[in-house]
Amino acid sequence: MKLFAHSKWDIAPVLAALAHLLFNIYLIVGFASRPLWLSAVLGCLYAVSISWNINSISHNFIHTPYFTRSWLNRAFSLLESITIGFSQTYYHWVHMRHHSGNSDRPNAAGETVDLLSIYKYGKNGEPENVWSYTLLSFFRDSISDIHKAIARTRPFDAKWGRFELCAFFATVALGLIYDWRAVLFLVPFYYFGNCLSSLNGYYEHFNGDPDTPIAWGVSSHNRFYNWLWFGNGYHAEHHYRPRMHWTKLATFHDEIRKEQDEAGVHVISTCHALGFMAKENLGLESRNADC
Repeated sequence: MKLFAHSKWDIAPVLAALAHLLFNIYLIVGFASRPLWLSAVLGCLYAVSISWNINSISHNFIHTPYFTRSWLNRAFSLLESITIGFSQTYYHWVHMRHHSGNSDRPNAAGETVDLLSIYKYGKNGEPENVWSYTLLSFFRDSISDIHKAIARTRPFDAKWGRFELCAFFATVALGLIYDWRAVLFLVPFYYFGNCLSSLNGYYEHFNGDPDTPIAWGVSSHNRFYNWLWFGNGYHAEHHYRPRMHWTKLATFHDEIRKEQDEAGVHVISTCHALGFMAKENLGLESRNADC
């Protein structure tokens, strides 16, 4: 039986995930022997790595699980949970809600299908201000509500998600025993990393069209970004065909380029996390500055 379910290239995100976990361990183990300024630099890198993992390795794993055997996928889900600091199973549920709503606008009751929609807390049908979305999203989702929602239809997955969360907290406890100063030092960088992930998600949909499937997402075709983020830049293509493997998105973009142009798919030149600097967005953000 082959190891990888979809592509041999999935060895790249798997090895990257392992490297990320080792990096996290190094941050704790080497803290006492490093100068504070170097730990601060590595803390910033740690923050970026959280967003990178969530939006590339962890994200692709949701849509195309890497392994043919279920126990390996469970094990990798556990590894990812410990590495990114949140249950991969819970994230799976939230992300699939995201694809059900595709950053939809609130209905008459003020609710959105997509819990991550940039319109959920906006006003007058406009997106929320980018900075409130970035800084507050971390506090908005209830873990208890997510667990209950999963448990209604997939009780084992709900239990597994709770186990993943407990495994992360147990890892943190071990870190506190080893060097509590290192763990406390990294807490703000952990929050910063989740903010960067929200910032990334904001510009994956800012100036997209929630009513047009081919234009649901916003893309960046920057080659280096897509190489490092395992195809995350092809976000409009991904939302149009969410089950397509990340290695095929570039080719798919070439196939539907004309249709995308006709639909007005928004494309930025930077990575999504730097969308506020993209020239394609300049002048477009003032309309929601007061939301």
